[in-house]
Amino acid sequence: MDPWIAEAAARIAARAPRELERLVAVSSPSGDVAGADEAFAVAQQFAPDGVRAERAPCSSAVHAEDLILTLQGSAPSGRVMLLGHVDTVHSHADHRALEDHGETLVGSGSVDMKGGDVLALGVLRELAARPETFREIALLLVCDEEWRAGDFVHTDRFAGWDACLCFEGGELTADGEEAVVVQRKAAGTLQVRAHGRKAHSGSAPDKGANALLALASAAQAVAGRHDPSGPDRLTAVPTVVNCGEAFNVVPGTGELLCDLRSDDVKTFDAVLASLPPSVDGVRLESALLRRWPSMDSRAQTAPLLTAAAQRLERAIVGVSRGGASDASYMAPHIAVTIDGLGPCGGGAHTADEYVIAKSLHTRAEVALALVDALLTA
Repeated sequence: MDPWIAEAAARIAARAPRELERLVAVSSPSGDVAGADEAFAVAQQFAPDGVRAERAPCSSAVHAEDLILTLQGSAPSGRVMLLGHVDTVHSHADHRALEDHGETLVGSGSVDMKGGDVLALGVLRELAARPETFREIALLLVCDEEWRAGDFVHTDRFAGWDACLCFEGGELTADGEEAVVVQRKAAGTLQVRAHGRKAHSGSAPDKGANALLALASAAQAVAGRHDPSGPDRLTAVPTVVNCGEAFNVVPGTGELLCDLRSDDVKTFDAVLASLPPSVDGVRLESALLRRWPSMDSRAQTAPLLTAAAQRLERAIVGVSRGGASDASYMAPHIAVTIDGLGPCGGGAHTADEYVIAKSLHTRAEVALALVDALLTA
């Protein structure tokens, strides 16, 4: 292995568990301004001397401002964007501080994605000692990734940079090789609102217009579009329904949410168009609440993965992942976009979310190998 990669990864790994403990200790669900501010303050404590810190408007309203940490180098070229988020899906009531279980570190947001944030900050520190290798390095940490409805406001600022490295949770291939994400599906959230008519379900059920039955029909229509083996690998899954007020009342209103994933974001419009405007006297109002783009940087990143693997002296394989990420927003603007550079783990979005402790070291090696291949080719 390249000596700088080995030595730098060891330094990052030595600090990572304690830094992860401190960052996970902060409960920072999406939309909580105080939690985001505290998480950003902790992150800044782990940043290198000489970094420029600024707060920038968030992509989502009523959120804290995002954090950008920037290093200026002395090289004429080499601009690399590191990307992460500090928000989680865990409420304050469900928050779980980091617990050391030996092989695993268990805690809210540990793998999605505060473990990745810790590694990104470590990479930033190591690059601070090598200003001659780059022109500019920026770490963007946002606080709305877990539930953003609109566009990503930071794309113009970083468009045209040499690379975007995103530190969502890492993984291994089935053969145990290091994997990074170079392809992601587009993601959409479909909402269907039903506007029917309430009535007594015992004495006058036929005077009502049943919103629940209409939403059930809409759910079946969405599920009928599910085609994961098709040309666009579309998954269309009804996930949440809220309807009804009492056991003896025909429900007059309700809401259905569905999760859509596809290689082509345009397939979401076809799903939306397939829904009827009404069912048995119940008016249906359908809309896409959010629409995340797809990402495919397989061709653009293949030479870099080869060069990084040579430095690492073990394979780095580009893989596909279904989940959405901010890297998907950057890929159309930065050709070399790679995701999944965080530590390995599991249980994301659950009470038992965890990081595999030893992967804090091995995944630091992967990230450093990619950075070195980018900047010292």
